[in-house]
Amino acid sequence: MSQLTEQIHSSEIGDILENSLNGHPPNQDDCLRLIRSDDTFLMGMTAGHLTRKKFGNKASFVNNIILNYTNVCITDCKFCAFYRPPDHDESYTLTLDEIETRVKTGWDMFKIRQVLIQGGHNPDLGIEYYEDSFRMIRKKFPQVGVHGLSTSEIDMIAKVEKSSTKEILSRLKESGLQSIPGAGAEILTDSVKEIISPKKINSDEWLRIMKESFDLGLPASATMMYGHVESNQDIVEHFDKIVRLQKESDGFMAFIPWSFEPNNTLMQQNGVVTHGAGGIQLLKMIAISRLIFDGLINHIQSSWLTNGIGMAQLALQYGADDFGGTLIGEEVVSCTGARSTELTDKRIIDSIKQIGYSVEERDNFYEPVCIHQIP
Repeated sequence: MSQLTEQIHSSEIGDILENSLNGHPPNQDDCLRLIRSDDTFLMGMTAGHLTRKKFGNKASFVNNIILNYTNVCITDCKFCAFYRPPDHDESYTLTLDEIETRVKTGWDMFKIRQVLIQGGHNPDLGIEYYEDSFRMIRKKFPQVGVHGLSTSEIDMIAKVEKSSTKEILSRLKESGLQSIPGAGAEILTDSVKEIISPKKINSDEWLRIMKESFDLGLPASATMMYGHVESNQDIVEHFDKIVRLQKESDGFMAFIPWSFEPNNTLMQQNGVVTHGAGGIQLLKMIAISRLIFDGLINHIQSSWLTNGIGMAQLALQYGADDFGGTLIGEEVVSCTGARSTELTDKRIIDSIKQIGYSVEERDNFYEPVCIHQIP
């Protein structure tokens, strides 16, 4: 700690980092300075210290599958390589029996504790499809948490049903939905959304639906997709909006910054984004996330899905405390061809132990299932 203090005193962002160590997180101006700074290592050492102070030399993960129940979508996001328009030769929607088979396989083979349910904005699916799926999972696999549907999917169901998003959320919770992933946030500034996802809900609607879910007792994750057309100021505004909602509602369990993967997307085809943001930017976003959300949002995920295992190991030392999930069956990022997105619990456990950390397998609500100690 004394060596860290010495380095902080000589850094251009030393005042921000010293305040963070004393329990005063960065404000908007501080956040902009951190983003512009090249001192990623020192940010990471400070964020890592805060994380170890809270969690020790331990990292968590969840044993889960991802259920991409449909790729039919009418939103046409330019950053997505997964979706297909209705009636496309490659479009699909899983039946209830197919959903049951996938969850059963996940439970029988891996003892999963969560199913992450996300798909396209399919105008042919009414709320009964989701209710039947959630009820089935909770009845037949009671130890498997249902973590599903982005705010934009919930908005789509409300449009199909000609209902309010609050009513949809209430019905989904009653049928078994337990928490909501943070997808659909991307960057919470509408000038960015108008470029990358003009047909999707705007920033205020994302925040409103999240607030409605919190009011109903449904916690969520928050995400940020960086590395495309956003400016540094856009990232600052994104962080600030998450902070404000969390202070108001305390509903976010975790924050996950993840790097945009351009392969096979319209943004790459149009020459808007030609390559990913890279590992240094990931570590910077992880560190800044911890500094900003320390004492506000407990868990920062390592974002291995778009950056790989090696970067996730580093992220755990730069402020992340959670590796994420096994994500058996993932189809969205895998459509970019960037890398294999299947990862078993054994590989995660081994990867965490390689950096000298003990491993906590958790459930849907970040509660421990078991501990895998270092031999």
